[in-house]
Amino acid sequence: MDLAELKIIIDRAFHLSSLEVENRKLQKISLQQRGTMSGIFGQCTEMEKVFTTIRKVASADIPIMVLGENGTGKELVARAIHDQSLRKDEPFIPINCGAIPENLLEAELFGHEKGAFTGAATRVKGKVEFAHGGTLFLDEIGELPLLLQVKLLRFFQEKTIQRVGGREDINIDARIVAATNVNIEQAIHDGRFREDLYYRISVITLNLPPLRERNGDINLLANLFLSRYSGEFGKKIKGFTPAALNAMKSYAWPGNVRELENKIKRAILMADNSLLEPVDLGFDAGVVSDCAMPEVETMTGMTLKDARDKLEREMLVAALAHHAGVVVKAAEELAISRPTFYDLMKKHALPKD
Repeated sequence: MDLAELKIIIDRAFHLSSLEVENRKLQKISLQQRGTMSGIFGQCTEMEKVFTTIRKVASADIPIMVLGENGTGKELVARAIHDQSLRKDEPFIPINCGAIPENLLEAELFGHEKGAFTGAATRVKGKVEFAHGGTLFLDEIGELPLLLQVKLLRFFQEKTIQRVGGREDINIDARIVAATNVNIEQAIHDGRFREDLYYRISVITLNLPPLRERNGDINLLANLFLSRYSGEFGKKIKGFTPAALNAMKSYAWPGNVRELENKIKRAILMADNSLLEPVDLGFDAGVVSDCAMPEVETMTGMTLKDARDKLEREMLVAALAHHAGVVVKAAEELAISRPTFYDLMKKHALPKD
């Protein structure tokens, strides 16, 4: 064999090796892009319906209400709607209506003039004004006080706002996406939410499925989070043991995707082995028995709604028992707000003491 032939063989081997590396890269990209939209991952039928709805409504400049439990990805959906709309190059401004004290929320939304109240040393724009031209995402709108619901309704109707302490009408052009995890119809019935505001912001309603109803997506998401955080934390975690996969499949995931992500983050940081075990994910015999989905046999003859209510009540009781009745801790475990936890306790006739 002469040098020319040897060079051809080496070049061919190098080329094939390069193709193999590129193939692996493309396979990884394909896995990451399949069943994804703006950072939302899912391959189940329920999520395909969500993706289809987003594609259909994104370009239509109408208000959208996103409904779903805590941790289902409502803000990600709002961002996906914005990213696929004609406003994608303009600001996306989120505000959590349930996370800001009531006495500060009006100024946070609409801004304030200099001297409007003690400490208002300068004029400050609010979130609504910053969203001009883009999208305003009103997260947890079900927690908005009634007085501010009136002012928000005026903004939706007239497309103008006044800063706190101001008299000037400021024109605002913003697409509205709202979200909540509360039962809005019940809130309207209880007088906690204005019916006219609800109809104004829910031209299109998009329901996000809880993780427990997303068949097949738990493994997909678990492996995506494993790949992401293993690299970020510099840990060589190869995967999950069969027992860990079974535990994740059996668990009810009251905190949904956010809870799954947090469990895997914590597991990667604390794990000593290359495969994650149930205990790494926070599953032990007591936790699994308390929080796993009820056996199908125990729900025979029940409607889907009754089965969901049964599961929801069992999750509340288990969380309260786990934290000796401390609602704040129980709500944190289930990744829901304290007001929502109290609403669910009332719904299921659980004593507050």
